[in-house]
Amino acid sequence: MQRVRMSLPYFKELGWEAEVVTVDENYSDIIKDSLLVNSIPKEIKIHQVKAFSKIWTSKFGLGSIALRSMWFYKKKVDHLLSTRQFDLIYFSTTQFPVCILGAFWKKKFGIPYVIDIQDPWHSEYYQYKPKSERPKKHWFSYRLNRYLEPKAMQNVDGLISVSQTYIDTLKNRYRNLVDKPSSIITFGAHKPDFDIAEQYSNLFKPVCNADNSKINLVYVGRGGFDMQQSVSLLLKNFKKGIDQNVEGFKDVHFHFIGTSYAPAGTGTPTLMPIATNLGLADYVSEYTDRIGFYQSINQLQCADGLIVLGSDDPAYTASKLYPYILAKKNILAILHSKSSAAKIIEECNAGFLITLNRDSDEAFNVFRSYLEKVTHKVNPSTNWEEFKKYRSDYLTKEQVELFNRININ
Repeated sequence: MQRVRMSLPYFKELGWEAEVVTVDENYSDIIKDSLLVNSIPKEIKIHQVKAFSKIWTSKFGLGSIALRSMWFYKKKVDHLLSTRQFDLIYFSTTQFPVCILGAFWKKKFGIPYVIDIQDPWHSEYYQYKPKSERPKKHWFSYRLNRYLEPKAMQNVDGLISVSQTYIDTLKNRYRNLVDKPSSIITFGAHKPDFDIAEQYSNLFKPVCNADNSKINLVYVGRGGFDMQQSVSLLLKNFKKGIDQNVEGFKDVHFHFIGTSYAPAGTGTPTLMPIATNLGLADYVSEYTDRIGFYQSINQLQCADGLIVLGSDDPAYTASKLYPYILAKKNILAILHSKSSAAKIIEECNAGFLITLNRDSDEAFNVFRSYLEKVTHKVNPSTNWEEFKKYRSDYLTKEQVELFNRININ
């Protein structure tokens, strides 16, 4: 959703008029943020579709919004394509099962389609992990994705992804994709979002009870077992400073916010146990409930310093990185060395970087340098000229360039 939302203000000036088909928010149980509509140009047509009630589908173990809404997407888009002329269908969502409709619409109406692979669709990543580390209903989703992905990829006309690894995996898996247009386009940094967050700052209640006498370091984003390596590295280096009585370390408190996708009040902490095992429970708080998009920006702006946690999967791209950079706070990022986010941090001089394979002494020195800068309130030295290519307006041009490469009848 975020990629399209940030691109809508720029499509028209680049020669494309966009209409959006989305699920009515009343059928979704994810956290809502009504302010998001303020970032969408008023002239954009937005068509909302229904979904089967989760009250009924959950009796059969089906809670996925993609599966619950698919029939209604088909019905609505069938009507749109039957009555008006469209040149392209663009799927930009992590609810991938909906993408199989692209092949149906292409066959029926002759309209090409593009899929934006924001995360892996069918992935082997969790297949050999212990059951305790697998997502809920992994058995079902793994088999469903293995069945649906080839149906969508067989006739797709173009691919966009945040990761070269995702594209390479698909092209190795489906030989028909080798010559299809594809582009690696990260999510964009959208400055207007910060204007909206500032305008409505009075609406946001603090998630954490930040102690003004402490150095409050904030991470807003998901947790999970694939994040535990980066959290362990972070907290072990912090503990080293505590044990050595390094100045400033005992004044720090970490806030991990919005770490679970579970409904409010039901999330299981995955990061706090690491702190507890290291004897650091008094220095760490984990808030599993998700928060709204603009409230998350507000939390970043209220922090003394920011933490970016990355997955142990090298293909993982931390899309949250851009709001962190735009918050203009000092950042400490703990990332896989092959992550695209690590490259962006280095290119733009946007923060302090510890890679998962970093020597422990080097990692500690980076952490210490970061904390000194936060403590003394030294402004980040981000290279904003280099950062321009990651802005949403620039990245929308790259999407349009791919659209223009597709043969449209």
